[in-house]
Amino acid sequence: MAVEFCTLASGSSGNSTYIASKYTRILIDAGVSGKKIQESLAELKLTGQDIDGLFITHEHLDHIKGAGIFSRRFNVPIYATCETWMAMEDTLGKIAPGNKRFVYPGENCIINDICVKPFCIPHDAVDPVGYNIFAGERKVTLATDIGHVTDEILENLVGSDILLLEANHDEDMVQKGSYPWHLKKRILSDKGHLSNKTAGELLSSVVDGKMKHVFLGHLSQENNEPHLAFDTVEKILGKNRIEVGRHIKMDMAYRHNTGIKVEL
Repeated sequence: MAVEFCTLASGSSGNSTYIASKYTRILIDAGVSGKKIQESLAELKLTGQDIDGLFITHEHLDHIKGAGIFSRRFNVPIYATCETWMAMEDTLGKIAPGNKRFVYPGENCIINDICVKPFCIPHDAVDPVGYNIFAGERKVTLATDIGHVTDEILENLVGSDILLLEANHDEDMVQKGSYPWHLKKRILSDKGHLSNKTAGELLSSVVDGKMKHVFLGHLSQENNEPHLAFDTVEKILGKNRIEVGRHIKMDMAYRHNTGIKVEL
């Protein structure tokens, strides 16, 4: 086993993902309660004391809700960009000075036998990032909260073994839904979220012989359905001669439940 991957929660209401190598265990985001994170880790036969670091993508509450209490309870370092730290510090509460650590887009952050490398994404946060995680010969990529697809995103998704990709909404459901116009405009903007259709198009352009497993995540509770996201992406992949189950495995990342654990 070079890498383990498991989503603990994924959706507009909260996000957290577990990734491990032989000697290192990390979380990406802690957007649910500290209690929920502990319960999810227990399903994997782990505790908070097993976690070596918590990496934050951006300061929105569905990514940091439980970060402060989790860090304090288990003495876990939190990693984020400088601007994200400034934006989330009051929400997190007091963090031990030694547990306040920084990452920089395009630069490697080494923890034991894991390398974490953030990359810039377009979203309405101060300095949002996605993450590439390298363990041995394996590469895991987390790319959610994406307003539109950039060349930098494409470059960072290529060559991943495991990918967590946003499929946030169905555009028709947003347009016909009950959200006020300003919120619809935000979701559909270049700094909002990735639609099912765009997720399928993006995935079609980066699937290669190396990519083994894709998880569709960060679904909107109001403007999407898991079966709709899956079917839309699968159909677009099929049009590009990429067959789910043959060329690539694809699963959903669950909103409230621990997802499928993948070991490569």
